[in-house]
Amino acid sequence: MAEIISIPRQVLHQEVTTRLRQRIVEGRVAPGAKLNERELSEELNVSRTPLREAIKMLAAEGLVELLPNRGAVVASLGEQDVADTFEVIAGLEGQSGALAAQRITAEELAEIHALHYEMLAAYTRRDLSTYYRLNAQIHTLINAAARNPVLTHTWRTVNARLQALRFRSNFDEAKWQRAVQEHERMVELLATGDAEGLRLLLVQHLEHKRDAVLELMRNGQLHAGPARASDAHAGARGARA
Repeated sequence: MAEIISIPRQVLHQEVTTRLRQRIVEGRVAPGAKLNERELSEELNVSRTPLREAIKMLAAEGLVELLPNRGAVVASLGEQDVADTFEVIAGLEGQSGALAAQRITAEELAEIHALHYEMLAAYTRRDLSTYYRLNAQIHTLINAAARNPVLTHTWRTVNARLQALRFRSNFDEAKWQRAVQEHERMVELLATGDAEGLRLLLVQHLEHKRDAVLELMRNGQLHAGPARASDAHAGARGARA
């Protein structure tokens, strides 16, 4: 007789939060869309209790808004909100990088190197979902290496609002390629302990993200989907053939 294994409530709550967050970040639930609890509980194969806990968690992160008479909807930022929020995150990431370049350990640097190579492999496959997950881990490790709990808390709060937009900033092939090149340089500057160089690069990196997102918004392409990057890559291959 098969043993029935119960999943602890906290673990289930975290799993549901992770899966729902991924759906929102990758645009499978559009900004401004209402979160239908019945449909989501069926899709995720969970009861409504852990789902509601997950929604509350994502609301605290800023990915979801809890509105009177409407319930939970996916957060949607206007152009000025996007510009303002990226301005803040650029400064926070720049400071994180400068401190990390001075304080990072050999073990932390080795972990970032390993994730960077995995990320490059995902980029080669044009696997944006895996690429973004690894990319986010690298930025998180750089922030952690700064060893400033106040900075980390502030960064996490602001960055949570931008996850979906940072994901979409790679929809354009040329801009995605530039981001990869900037990451190559980040790892080099971390390894050499160039605090000011890394600070400036991270600020520029986030400004490029901001510009990419604003361009998509103004062209009405923000929610077109990540296949655009793959299509562009395929087109480039065909042109070279």
